Amino acid sequence: MRLRPGLALNLAAALLCSCAVGPNFQRPEAPNVSNYTATPLPKDTAETSGTGGAAQHFLQGQSIRADWWTLFRSEPLNQLIQQALAASPTLAAAQATLKQAQENLRAQFGAAAFPSVDASASGTRQRFSGAAFGSAGPASVFDLYNASVKVSYSLDLAGGARRELESLRSAVGYQRFQLEGAYLALTANIVTTAVQEASLRARLQATKEIVAEQEKQLEVVQRQFQLGAVSRSDVLAQRTQVAQALASILPLEKSLAQTRHLLAVLAGKLPSDATLPKFDLDAMHLPESLPVSLPSSLVRQRPDVRASEELMHEASAQVGVSTAAMFPQLTLSGSYGSETDKASNLFSSGTSVWSIGAGLLQPIFHGGELAAQRRAAVDAYDQAVAQYRKTVLLAFQNVADVLRALDIDARALKAQAQADSDAHDELKLTQTQFRLGAVSYLSLLSAQQQYQQAHIGLVEARAARYADTAALFQALGGGWWNRTSVSEKATPAESK
Repeated sequence: MRLRPGLALNLAAALLCSCAVGPNFQRPEAPNVSNYTATPLPKDTAETSGTGGAAQHFLQGQSIRADWWTLFRSEPLNQLIQQALAASPTLAAAQATLKQAQENLRAQFGAAAFPSVDASASGTRQRFSGAAFGSAGPASVFDLYNASVKVSYSLDLAGGARRELESLRSAVGYQRFQLEGAYLALTANIVTTAVQEASLRARLQATKEIVAEQEKQLEVVQRQFQLGAVSRSDVLAQRTQVAQALASILPLEKSLAQTRHLLAVLAGKLPSDATLPKFDLDAMHLPESLPVSLPSSLVRQRPDVRASEELMHEASAQVGVSTAAMFPQLTLSGSYGSETDKASNLFSSGTSVWSIGAGLLQPIFHGGELAAQRRAAVDAYDQAVAQYRKTVLLAFQNVADVLRALDIDARALKAQAQADSDAHDELKLTQTQFRLGAVSYLSLLSAQQQYQQAHIGLVEARAARYADTAALFQALGGGWWNRTSVSEKATPAESK
């Protein structure tokens, strides 16, 4: 008979409720804080005119939707993520590891909860000499046939088997949240890589526009040189400016190609796949309403924190396993069968044989081995507790960093947009003055450099808002608990 997976796990959970030596695991309480940052964040970020400059609103205590990436309103991005979720080898490996942990739990449950029953049959033909029995008689030949059923069951007096089941169940939970972490990392990496590609395309376009403008200016400088209004060094300087701008295109093209290769691999595709969509910042929508989970909920939402908690639970159970090894172990066994000298007489009257017995093992002296193993298990638990605390601290730092970054990103974009506008106006004015001979070439060169830096900075500031918005959803756990496919019963809504 094959136990259904759900029934097996429920029975294992019931066993864990019974008495067993060792500590009973207590879920850590969430940090008692009301804010992620030392100073409160504004409810809304700064607003800037133009694409990607809308104000974002922080909605405290609101839940995150499972498909949070759809808030960017990019259909190519949505389709790529769905393809990646179906084809990613990283997710496939995490799913297989989870199934392995589940099967290990079922195997241990079967060994601990039920007696082992084995059937055996044998046939032997043997010749022996009478000298073996102190007789001078002739040698004899005989046949012996045996068929029996043996039953063995170890009573879990101290609860060591139950603690081992508890440990394996935590190992399943750990792999469960490792899978959720892989799912979250994959979706977030695809979004941020798509934003990176869009940013590189925008920077390439901006650089090409700057090159075109500088080439026009080079024509002006050359005409003025022919008229004797400027020196040859001014012409060479402008040519150098154009050449440098052209040279800056090549690293951008290299980064763009590498980014697309990465995006293809994340989606489970080969870099040569021609069906990979192209991304543009103007085709993406900046999410304006940003749900921010309460700090007390974060430890139940972050897959890495939940995975660390399961490791702590597993280490706690192993303390019980090592403690139980110091207590008596009782094993019951029995067998029933038939033994005869003819195969045809098996199970005939008078051929039955049986046995029943019990064995008790009490460790007395092992040279300190068992006590040392228990101390090592306690130390491993202390290490898991410290690692859990570190994971929680890093999780809160992650959220605080992103929240503060979003606030600063909005203000940086506003300042950068103003700088771009001022630099563009300054460049146009300087170009006019230069054509009229009112300013030197050095003034024109300075205006060109300032505009180039301001324009590229504007593109990077726009991209930073998109990337940090995706990072916020990732930092808050990504809404995995709102997916209909989630089978994990322990959701973030549970506090105890």
